[in-house]
Amino acid sequence: MPRIRPFRAGDEPALAHVCLLTADAGGDATGVLEDDDLWARLFVLPYVERHPQFAFVVETDDDRVAGYIVCAPDTRGFEEWFRDGWWPRFAQQYPKPDAERSRQDGVLIYAYGRGPGAEPYGDVYPAHLHIDLLPELQGQGWGRRLIETLIAALRDAGVTGLHLVASLENTGAIAFYPRVGFTPLPSHEGVQAFGMRL
Repeated sequence: MPRIRPFRAGDEPALAHVCLLTADAGGDATGVLEDDDLWARLFVLPYVERHPQFAFVVETDDDRVAGYIVCAPDTRGFEEWFRDGWWPRFAQQYPKPDAERSRQDGVLIYAYGRGPGAEPYGDVYPAHLHIDLLPELQGQGWGRRLIETLIAALRDAGVTGLHLVASLENTGAIAFYPRVGFTPLPSHEGVQAFGMRL
């Protein structure tokens, strides 16, 4: 039986692997970008570096990490750190594109645009999450259990609200979040945001 446990140092390669295999609107993103590592460097690794106490994994019977949830409890503070402390490490490897000629260019433009106040949900819903499960764990309640585990940790820390943003192409995610208590929020083109007061 798989089990949920807190993130621990050394999980990073497994988290990056899960992120890659789910990054393309819930599907395998291998080869979608010129550099497969970029997904994790944006959507999972900075979270476990900055806030490891709000990261949990699903571990299988054979001790593989096959899913995770990561969170920033203070989106504004996290995005400021991402802009000033995390992303500059990769600026030489990933120069800022002057135009969006490829999907990787689009992802990099997003990365360079991150910062406090870049999205409008952080005032009412200060925390935000990323959650990913390999197909072998989907549809078995592990997503719900991960979210419940995270919510308990956020409430213990006094966090008052949580949000996330999903691609409209990820129809499974769009259907899932309202079932676990999230409310749809006004959203940008191509995505759907959800919020939950804690």
